[in-house]
Amino acid sequence: MLDYGQHNVLGIGVNAIDYEAAVGRIITAAKNHSPMAVTALAVHGVMTGVLDREHHYRLNQFDLVCPDGQPVRWALNRLHKKSFDGPPLQDRVYGPELTLRLCKEAAKQDVPIFLFGATEEMLTQFAERLGEQFEGLRIVGKRASAFRQINEQERDELAAEIRESGAQMCFVGLGCPRQEIFAYEMREHLSMPLIAVGAAFAFHAGMLEQAPPWMQKNGLEWFFRLTREPGRLWRRYLYLNPAYVSLLTLQKLGIYQRKRESGQTPDKELRFG
Repeated sequence: MLDYGQHNVLGIGVNAIDYEAAVGRIITAAKNHSPMAVTALAVHGVMTGVLDREHHYRLNQFDLVCPDGQPVRWALNRLHKKSFDGPPLQDRVYGPELTLRLCKEAAKQDVPIFLFGATEEMLTQFAERLGEQFEGLRIVGKRASAFRQINEQERDELAAEIRESGAQMCFVGLGCPRQEIFAYEMREHLSMPLIAVGAAFAFHAGMLEQAPPWMQKNGLEWFFRLTREPGRLWRRYLYLNPAYVSLLTLQKLGIYQRKRESGQTPDKELRFG
C-alpha cells in the first residue's frame, strides 16, 4: 500500500497513491459518513485545471486526486520521487478499474452505492453488470444526467434523493470537467464520497470499447480513443498532449513553478446535473 500524499503536477495537487490505499481511504470515508470529493485525472483533466483558474481552484479542494493516466503517474515519479518514502508508483489508479475495486469492497463491507450521470439506458446496463459481477452489492439508487445546469431547487432535490436512498458512496459519470464540478459543488451537501469516474459507466455498461492492456500500460489509451472518436477528440489531444509535455519539462527544469494556491475561487455555482 502506497500513499505519499499530494504533489504538485503543473499546479494541480495529485495524490501519489496506489489502488489499495485509494480504496481504503474511500471506503473508510463511506463507512464514517464523511464528505469526500474524489477524482482520477488523466492528461486532459490536469490540463483543464491548468487552463481554467476557477477549475484549478476546484481541483485543489479535492480530498483525493488519483493519477488516472500513465503520463500523470510518470510525472509524479519524475518530479517528486525524492520526496517519496518508499519505491516509485508502479501503476496508475485508473478510474474504471478503481470503480470495480470499490464495488468489490463495497459488496464485501455492505456499503450501499448510488449511481449518477450518463443516460437511463447506460445506467441500467451498468447497474446490471455490476450486480452480476459483485454478489451482494447494493445499488440503492440511480439517476441519469439532465445534461444541463440545474437550479438550486433541483440540486437540493437531487441531494435529498441520494441521501434518502441510504447510499454511503456515489459514483459520478458526467465527463470531465462537469463531473469534477458536480463533486466539488455537492460535497457540502452529501456526507459521503463522491467519486468522479469518467468513462467507467460507458466502459462497464459495454457501450464503449476500452484500449487493449498493452496500450493502457504504455500511455497510448488517448490514441486508441482518438481512433474511435476522432471528430470529438482530435482538438483535445492535438493541443493538450504537447502542452502537457512542454509544461512538465519546464516544471522539471524549475522554469514553470505554478503554485496550487494560484487558482481563483469560482464566482458562482455551476450546478451540473
